[in-house]
Amino acid sequence: MKYSFFILFLILFSETQAQDPDRFKEELVQIQEKYNSVWDASKETVVFTGSSSIRIWKNLQEIFPEHQIINTGFGGSHASDLLFHLDALVLKYNPKKVFIYEGDNDIYAKKKAKDIIATTREIINKIKNKLPNAQIVLISAKPSIARWNLKGKYKRFNRKMSKLAKKGADIEYSNVWNTMLTKRKLKKDLFIQDGLHMNAKGYELWYAVIKNYMN
Repeated sequence: MKYSFFILFLILFSETQAQDPDRFKEELVQIQEKYNSVWDASKETVVFTGSSSIRIWKNLQEIFPEHQIINTGFGGSHASDLLFHLDALVLKYNPKKVFIYEGDNDIYAKKKAKDIIATTREIINKIKNKLPNAQIVLISAKPSIARWNLKGKYKRFNRKMSKLAKKGADIEYSNVWNTMLTKRKLKKDLFIQDGLHMNAKGYELWYAVIKNYMN
């Protein structure tokens, strides 16, 4: 009996630690230190934020040279993490536009789509309360080799996020899912070895979609 309780404690402790938003503390410090020296508050700013698909998109400033880009992506994050750190990652930069990529890790962690959407709605409301004129672009969850077995859940989540975007002013939905498929089959040459994160070819497809929402 004692052994069973010990195992249960370890499971609960592990789950609690996995959702501890302070686990990103060091990464957030690095992001802030990076942009404290280069961010020009007098210029209009576009923030890209979310999980690792944003974090490792290293050439955002190069491909959008006419804009001041702040990339505050933090790997492994969930929508709830972004909500918790929204002030430091988004609001402090007073952006005119915010691109958000969250939900990928949430679905993989078996969170319900409706709960992720509820958290995303909170993120939107918090941004709008502070920056009523800010435009928000919700980037769809992407397909991947590593998580292709969950494609049905990702597609349902994307449909809900698309509906969420239609309900709000200055909110748009950017569908990167479809561009990564050919006749419903995943383009497998878009990924690095882990089958989850994209290579340069994958990001070229993202750019072709997302550039339409930049201006």
